[in-house]
Amino acid sequence: MPTKEESMNGVGRFMKWSELSIHTTQDAVEPISNILHEAGASGVVIEDVFDLTKERAQVYGEIYQLNPKDYPEEGVIVKAYLPVNSFLNDTVDGIKEAINNLISFDIDLGKNTFTIHEVNEEDWATAWKKYYHPISISDRFTIVPTWEEYESKKNDELIIELDPGMAFGTGTHPTTVMCIRALEKVVKVTDRVIDVGTGSGVLSIAAAKLGSTNIEAYDLDDVAVNSAKENVRLNRVDDVVKVDQNNLLQGIDGPFQVVVANLLAEIILRFVEDVYNVLSPEGTFISSGIIGSKQQDIEDELKRVGFEIEEVIHLEDWVAIIAKKPAQVI
Repeated sequence: MPTKEESMNGVGRFMKWSELSIHTTQDAVEPISNILHEAGASGVVIEDVFDLTKERAQVYGEIYQLNPKDYPEEGVIVKAYLPVNSFLNDTVDGIKEAINNLISFDIDLGKNTFTIHEVNEEDWATAWKKYYHPISISDRFTIVPTWEEYESKKNDELIIELDPGMAFGTGTHPTTVMCIRALEKVVKVTDRVIDVGTGSGVLSIAAAKLGSTNIEAYDLDDVAVNSAKENVRLNRVDDVVKVDQNNLLQGIDGPFQVVVANLLAEIILRFVEDVYNVLSPEGTFISSGIIGSKQQDIEDELKRVGFEIEEVIHLEDWVAIIAKKPAQVI
């Protein structure tokens, strides 16, 4: 039987990977992570200096100790792992261009500096695991990496298992946390739920854990679709969550009782009317991924279409909005 090294590349040594590090801001983490995944990154690590104080500043937090030496003095470092091949330079150039284009969405890129160096397969495959441990993100939900042993702390605790090595995000970004907390407030067992831009599938999994038995999850990116399918299966909710590829709500028929979308504000603005049309009367739209400076734009569009703003949730510099379609449309 061939060794792992021989299976990797047939020459008796571990495959080489490049670790691309981008020094940026919290605002840019989510879109940059998506760009990296779309470019073929095998795993993304986020080193955010804010994580060192998050547990003391909030009710919920990591249940492990962080080493300050692993984090930048300011801002966020996003690391991605790319295979060393003849296309590497073109891939990196494409990533830089896509990240620089985020400025057109008024996203603060901070230092926006890039560094790159080679690492062995053996090194990168396990090194990022030290950044990801069980984390309680709400009164009921705890997100647990697949390799961690974890025992429930209370009877009504809901556990979501994720493998961030194959996912868009780990479910701990403020925008995701707010969506899950909003879902806790609104989801009922009888609700038909749709998750637009599902990424890792974490929001659909949360809706299923809350009791919904009819959930549809869509993403335009096929890597995200495959990742979501795997995480849905891992959490044993594939009987109630349907994952497929789709562009926002194009070709989707309602009615749904809940629509949840954790996307950039600019993307949300494009399909608020579509959300309104697929929601049943008294249906709920949970939108997140909204930086504070874009809150008013989203609220104005929601009201213009006919939504009523029920609640605005703030976490760090991010905003989530819970909006309701009226019972009767006059």
